[in-house]
Amino acid sequence: MLPLLFSQLAVAQSTQSITNPTSVLSIFLSLLLVVGVIFALAYVMRRFNVTAMGNNQMKVAASMVVGTKEKIMVIQVGDEQHLIGITGHNISHLSKLEKNLDIPAKGMSKSTGEQENGADAFKQKLVAAMAGKLNPNMDKNKPKEESSDA
Repeated sequence: MLPLLFSQLAVAQSTQSITNPTSVLSIFLSLLLVVGVIFALAYVMRRFNVTAMGNNQMKVAASMVVGTKEKIMVIQVGDEQHLIGITGHNISHLSKLEKNLDIPAKGMSKSTGEQENGADAFKQKLVAAMAGKLNPNMDKNKPKEESSDA
């Protein structure tokens, strides 16, 4: 009985040891997974151009990729719009646009049509999403109530 207890204790200690090949492999794969997630997020942020925006004095009105490292962009500075060419090593001013392009306004309230800041727009989207999650039958109940009243 006593030797069986010591053998079970020895097995339990060996599985908890850091020198156990399976635990080393597990730690290595976990580290590799974390590094992979970091690189994947960096790729996604770069791919979708997630950058800090300025103070709205200069905006990108339109952009088109024309090569692997070449772009054509229309930037708006104040009330003027300029067409620029961007390569890996150079940025060139191509022309000033005579007629400005229409820029869709971001952060416009759908209900009032007034300008919102990013925090208010995010707050409204979050409230709508949470209302749908907390009460998934919310939209389904509205037509039933209207049809029962008629």
